[in-house]
Amino acid sequence: MTSALQYKDRNLMAVVGDEDTVTGLLLAGIGHIDARQKKNFLVVDNKTTKPQIEEFVQDLLKRRDIAIILINQHIAETIRGIIDDHEAAFPTILEIPSKDHPYDPSKDSVLKRVQKLFGNE
Repeated sequence: MTSALQYKDRNLMAVVGDEDTVTGLLLAGIGHIDARQKKNFLVVDNKTTKPQIEEFVQDLLKRRDIAIILINQHIAETIRGIIDDHEAAFPTILEIPSKDHPYDPSKDSVLKRVQKLFGNE
C-alpha cells in the first residue's frame, strides 16, 4: 500500500493538446514553467512530430510534481502505446475532446480499464 505522503508534491496538471485546448487551459491557470524551464504544456500542431509528443509525455510521466495529464483524444491516438502501457495511479492520464475532434468513449483508455475491471470487454 502506498502512502499519501508519496503524492503530496503532485500538485500540477499538465496538458497536451491543440492550440485552442492549451490556450483555454492556460487562461484557466494551469500553466507552469519550473526553474529548469520545463513546461507542463505542449501545443500540438501539424508541425509537431510523433517523437516530440512521445518525449514530452514520457517526461511528464517521470515528473514528481504532475498529478493529472490532460491530452486531446486525437493526440492520444498517435501515442496510444504509451497511454495504454501507463498503469501508475499518478500521474493520471485523462483523454479529453477538442473543438474539431469529438470524444469517442470506445477509444478512452480509462473507460477501457473500467470495462475490463467489470468484465465488459
